[in-house]
Amino acid sequence: MCQVSTVLAVTAAVVAFAAGVIALLRLRARRGIATSVQRATYEVLRTAGLAAEPLRAGLTEAAATKSVRHLRRLIGASGLALAAPSGVLAWDGTGEHHRDQILSSGKAVLDASDLSCDRLDCLIRGAVLVPLQTDSGRVGTLIALSDEPPAPGLVQAAVETGRWAATQLALAELDSSRDRLARAELRALRAQISPHFIYNALSAIASFVRTDPKRARELILEFAEFTRYSLRAHGEYTTLAEELRSIDRYLTIERARFGERLQVRLQVAPEVLPVSLPFLCLQPLVENAVRHGLSRKPGVGTISIVAIDSGAECHITVEDDGVGMEPQALLDAEESGDGQHVGLSNVDERLRSVFGEEYGLVVETGPGAGTKILVRIPKFHPAVRS
Repeated sequence: MCQVSTVLAVTAAVVAFAAGVIALLRLRARRGIATSVQRATYEVLRTAGLAAEPLRAGLTEAAATKSVRHLRRLIGASGLALAAPSGVLAWDGTGEHHRDQILSSGKAVLDASDLSCDRLDCLIRGAVLVPLQTDSGRVGTLIALSDEPPAPGLVQAAVETGRWAATQLALAELDSSRDRLARAELRALRAQISPHFIYNALSAIASFVRTDPKRARELILEFAEFTRYSLRAHGEYTTLAEELRSIDRYLTIERARFGERLQVRLQVAPEVLPVSLPFLCLQPLVENAVRHGLSRKPGVGTISIVAIDSGAECHITVEDDGVGMEPQALLDAEESGDGQHVGLSNVDERLRSVFGEEYGLVVETGPGAGTKILVRIPKFHPAVRS
C-alpha cells in the first residue's frame, strides 16, 4: 500500500512538472512571433528596412550593391538589378548575361521571345523593368528577372517595390537639398556678418596703434582668431564651448570700441559646454544686441548670455537692456531682408531645419524694454555632430 502511494505521488509530481513545462512553452510562444502571418510580416518589414538604409544615401554604386539583395527577396525574383542612366550599378541572382538585351529592349515587360539565349543552363523566361522616378525625374531602373513568364503577381510586386525604392531615393534627394540649403544659408550669414564687424574691428584696433601698441597687438590676435573661426571651411556644426569662445573674442573687440559702456554677464552651466549646435547660430544674436540694442542707448548697457541644463535640452538666452523695438517692426525688418538685423531669420530657419519646427528662436522685445532671445537646443540629436 505504501509503494502504491509512493508511485501515485511520483506520478502526480511528473504530471505537474510536465504541465508547468507546457504552460511555460505556451507563454513563451505567445510573447514571440507565433503565427505564420506574423512571421511573414516581420520578414517583409525587416527586409524592407535593410534595403531602405543604403538607398537613403542616393542611387550610388555602393548603395545599390548593399540594397539589391534585399530588394530581390522582397519581390521573390530569380535575379534583380539596379541601373542608373549610365548603366547597371549592381546585380544579384541569375540572368546578368541578359543585361544588354534588357537595357536595349525599350519594353517594360519582357518574355522568353525577347530574351533569346544559347546557354543551356539559363532559366530566365521574363523580366520586368520599373522606372525609379523622383521629383528630379527618372534617376534609375529596377529590373526583376523571373524563371517563368512574367505573371501579374510578379509585375505588381516589382512595380510596388520600385515605387517604394523611388520614395527612399526621393527622401535622399530631400536630405541632400536640405544640406545644400544649410550650407548656402551659412555662406550668406558669413557674408552678411563680415562687412559690419570687420570695419568696426579695424577702426577700434587703429585707435590703439599709437596710444597703446600692446593693446592693439592683443586685439589684432583676437580679431585673427575670430575671423579664422567664422570663416572656417569645414563643419556645419560646432560645440557651445567653441561658439562662446568666439563670442568672447567678438565682445573683447567691441569692448575696445565702447569702453565701460558695454558690460557683459556670462552664466554657463559646465555640463552644456559639449552640446553640439549649428555653426554661427549664437554670434549673430550677440552682434544684434550690440548693434541695435546698446549702440543706440546712452550710458551703460549690459548683455547677458545664459546657458542652462534643462533635462534633455540646453536653454540659451541672449538678452540686452538696450533700446528695444516694436515687435512688428522687427518682423517687418526680417521679412523685407534689409539687413538691419543680422541673420536672425537665417538662424531661426537653420535651427528649425536641423532640430524641428519647435526649436526656432523666441524673441521678446519692446520699445525701451531691451531684447531677449531664447534658443532651445536638444542636448543630443542623431543628425548633429560637431
